[in-house]
Parts: sequence; C-alpha cells; structure tokens
Amino acid sequence: MASVHDISNKFVSDYVALDPITATTLGYSGSDDQLTDFSPEGHAARNDIAVRALADITAAQPADASEEAARAVFLERVGLEVELYEAGATESSLNVIASPIQSMRDIFDQMPTETPEQWETIGRRLAAVPAALDGLRSSLSHAASRGHVSALRQVTKVAAQCDVWSSTFFTSFVASADVDGALRSSLDTGAAAASAAYADFASYLRTSLAPLAPEKDAVGEERYRLGSRYFTGSNLDLAEAYAWGWEEFLRIEAEMKEIAGRLKPGASLAETAAYLDEQPRYQVHGQDGLQAWMQELSDKALLDLRGVHFDLPDELMNLECKIAPPGGGVGAYYTQPTADFSRPGRMWWSVAEGKTVFPTWRETSTVYHEGVPGHHLQCATAVYQSKKLNDFQRLLCWVSGHGEGWALYSERLMRELGYLDDDGDLLGMLDAHLFRAARVIIDIGMHLELEIPAGTGFHPGERWTPELGLEFLLTRTLQEPAASRDEIDRYLGWPGQAPAYKLGERLWLAARDDVKARKGAAFDLKQFHREALEMGSMGLDTLRERLAAL
Repeated sequence: MASVHDISNKFVSDYVALDPITATTLGYSGSDDQLTDFSPEGHAARNDIAVRALADITAAQPADASEEAARAVFLERVGLEVELYEAGATESSLNVIASPIQSMRDIFDQMPTETPEQWETIGRRLAAVPAALDGLRSSLSHAASRGHVSALRQVTKVAAQCDVWSSTFFTSFVASADVDGALRSSLDTGAAAASAAYADFASYLRTSLAPLAPEKDAVGEERYRLGSRYFTGSNLDLAEAYAWGWEEFLRIEAEMKEIAGRLKPGASLAETAAYLDEQPRYQVHGQDGLQAWMQELSDKALLDLRGVHFDLPDELMNLECKIAPPGGGVGAYYTQPTADFSRPGRMWWSVAEGKTVFPTWRETSTVYHEGVPGHHLQCATAVYQSKKLNDFQRLLCWVSGHGEGWALYSERLMRELGYLDDDGDLLGMLDAHLFRAARVIIDIGMHLELEIPAGTGFHPGERWTPELGLEFLLTRTLQEPAASRDEIDRYLGWPGQAPAYKLGERLWLAARDDVKARKGAAFDLKQFHREALEMGSMGLDTLRERLAAL
C-alpha cells in the first residue's frame, strides 16, 4: 500500500495534469500553453481524482507522525473540495474575486516574457482562451439548469470586469513583446481572439445568466456553513463569532480614537484620516512611486528580520512588488513562488482607476501582511520544506483561516517589534484590523440576515443588508469608498471567507499564549514561529491540535 506522502504527491501530479492554470502557478512545466478545462466534464475529472485519492488516504496507515499530520490535512481539505463539488458550488463558481473567469485572466501575469520562445507559449495560451471560456459557459449553464446560479450582483459585476479585460488587458499585454514577424502576428491574433471571447462572455452573462440569477445576495445558513468550513477549516459557532466580531471591533475602535487624539486633537477618526492623507510625508505619487515605495519597505523588512526574528534562506530573500493590471478589485494580494523558486514570490497592488496619490500611512502594515513576515514568509517557507512536507502540503494546500490569520497576526507582530511606532502608520494598521473585524460582523450578518445588537451605535434592531454593510464600512472604518464598495461585492460573492482573517488571527494569538504559558521561561518566539510555519497550511481545527503539541 502506498504511503500517505506518496498518495499526496501523486494527487498533486494527477491534479496539475488536469489543471494547467494551477500547474503554471506551482511551476510544473509542460502545459503552460494550455488552459484549464472548466466544462462540466473537466470539473468531473478533477473531482474523480480527488475522490480516489481520498479513498486511498483513508485506507493508508500513517508510518509516522509526519504522515499522521499529512493525512489529517489532506482528508480535511480535499474532503471539503468534494463536498463543494457535490453541492454544485464548483460548477456554478462565479464571483468578483476568485473564480475561473479571474484565474483565466490572472495566469498571464505569472508567465515569463523574456524570450521569443516564452512569447510563443503565451501566444498558444491566448489562442486557447475562447475554448476555455466556452467550457466555463457550459458549466455555468449546466449549474443553472440545476438551480445553482450566483446572485445577480456577482453576474453583473463580473460582466463589467470582462468588459475591462476585453478592452485593455490582452492587447496591452502583447504590445510589450519585443518580437516581430510571424510571432508578432500570432500574438496580435491571439490577443484579439481572447479579447473578443471575453467580450462575448460578458454578453452571455448579461443576456443568458443574469435572467436566471437570484436578486437576493444572502446565501442562508446551510450554504454559509459550508463556505465557512472551507475557508476556516473549522465548524464555527457562528453566533459566537458574530458576537466576538462586535467586541473586537469596538475594542479596536476605542484604541483608534485614542491615537487620533494624539494626531489631531478634537478630530473624528474620519477627519484624522483626511488630515493624514494630505500630509506630504505620508504620500507617494504615481503608480511607479507606489511600486518603488512598497519594494523598498519590503526589502528593508526582509533584511531587518533575517537572522534576528526569522531564519530566511536565500531563496526567500527575493520578493517582487508589482502593480496589478486593471479590471479586478482594488487592494493588495500575493502570489507564491514556484516549487523551484525560479519565479519568486510577488506582492501585487491593484489600484483604483485614475488614482495618482497614495497615502502610505494606510498601507505600511499591508506590505508586512502581504510580504514579510506575512504571506511571503509563510507561503515561501512551506514551499521550501521539500524535506519535511509532501507536495500537497507545501504547494497546493491553502486555507484562508490559516494563511490570512497568520498575515494579520504578522501585522500585529510588527507592531510588537517596533516597526509601527509612528502614530500614522499605527492608525493605518489598526484600521486594517478594524475593517477585518467589520468583515466578521458584516459577512456573517449579511448572509444570515442577523439583527444588529443594541449598544453598537449603528442601526440597532435592524437586520443586515448590503446597503447597511456598505454604510457601516463608509462610516465606521477609514477604508476609501472604492475599496469599501469592492469589499461588499467580495463578501457577498465569497461567503465565509472574509471572517477568516480575524478568526485565524485569534487562533494564532491564543496558540502562542498557550505555548508560552506551558513553556514559561523556556519559550522562544523565534522557535515557535519556525516550527509553526514549517508545518505548512491547514485548517484551523487541525492547526489548533498541532500547535498544542509544540
């Protein structure tokens, strides 16, 4: 009988053979000129290998503690993927942030563009876009025939994203290629075909899928619980999480008011934010200025933390900071390095159209969140553990509660280490945590249509709606209006993901306190971080058990 690690490794190789987008993301070569089959048949094929691997893992006897841990991670993660497929959520997946329509566009950001041969590969992948979108259309229509359709908000917003990508992305992308002759013609033809296919897909969404889409955004408790389990790896007490979200929100809000009083006495939080936005020392200008600022801050964090608070091998010292192409939601995100680190980890910043001045006080902690000690340290550390983790654990497994919880914990850690002593940067960090607490409240509240409690200073006794969610972000956090509108669309299309940040951070903090209490004077924070990160990603319930054993 194959070992747990062997079964996990085989699952990854089988999976990437059926998912060229994931293959490129992870650095598996051989299918970079292809796109994933998102048709019903393609989804079914990937589900079949998941079902077979689950059966094999269930039957396998772990040889040691590492296999016992790997087995628990695999069963929880892949088991939930199968549950989502059986619930119709995989075929019907369509939202404004992370569904097949975005991954098909985003994968071109991950492709190398230095040589004519690499551009030839891109040209063949561009030519595959129309067929891939046809497959996705088949899945969405098939899911709709069974009553599984995303809410109208998601359908119309994604159609608008397709408009942007069809009009600007593909032609601008290939225009940067320093090639001519037949290859130039091939790239231009492929870009035109991809643009037309995205435009046609937008039309399909508006004319065919939108009439079938429910107007109501809330998914209800049953669907929400499945999403919450997937994004957190825990069967949460939603009532407790909602109540805790309010407690955490009000606690952070009170601390922010104290700091605002030091920055601009007598001013409200919003007035203090406006004041800071206008201060030249907190401003960078233009997208090039933003990119240079984030790269400089990221590089400094890498150098400062190396050998002092974290052991960073050479492979982790390269983190590229980039401006994301237009069309998606505004904000920052991270993409992990390939398995061999030939493509480094990257921090991407998607900015609002027309914005030219960027207040750094709002985003200093975001660089730490996406970079080091946040996602880059976390993800690249797992990728680096080829001797300790199997391929599923180090490359393919991702749980938002674990990953986003760690990244939010990292912002707080940088405050503890003295990197956020400036009151402006500290206010920005606290606002990031405030709006993550707001996510817990709003996400659970909107999807379950919960009542707003008394004593919160916001529409007590009313039940959450998207309109109230937006009002709450605009009036009770310091998030910019464009980001707040994107946030509401994101929560409604990705039920259960938004609370994973704060709830994950809560577990990381509790686990650290538990280990510290048990070890007393022998507790070593650097060792705790190293041992925890080298475990790779996993669900929060599994993480709680593993950290309790440290």
